[in-house]
Amino acid sequence: FPRDSRIAAAIRESLGNKLRIVTPGVRPTWSDAGDQKRVMTPSEAMAAGSDWLVIGRPITAAENPKEAYAKVVTELS
Repeated sequence: FPRDSRIAAAIRESLGNKLRIVTPGVRPTWSDAGDQKRVMTPSEAMAAGSDWLVIGRPITAAENPKEAYAKVVTELS
């Protein structure tokens, strides 16, 4: 599989819906990459075939985690 942000798409193409894809290091457009080397936005990850997204610090480290979560949901709509 490629070692870049296309990995979810490559897995989905190879295995179809045989398993669920969890994509870590997801960063919303309004968040910086932090210490993540390879990042995707929530929309990019979903478009690539991800089923579940791991969006940790952009939400948990936010001043208002509920607001940060709502921004992510809006970004996906």
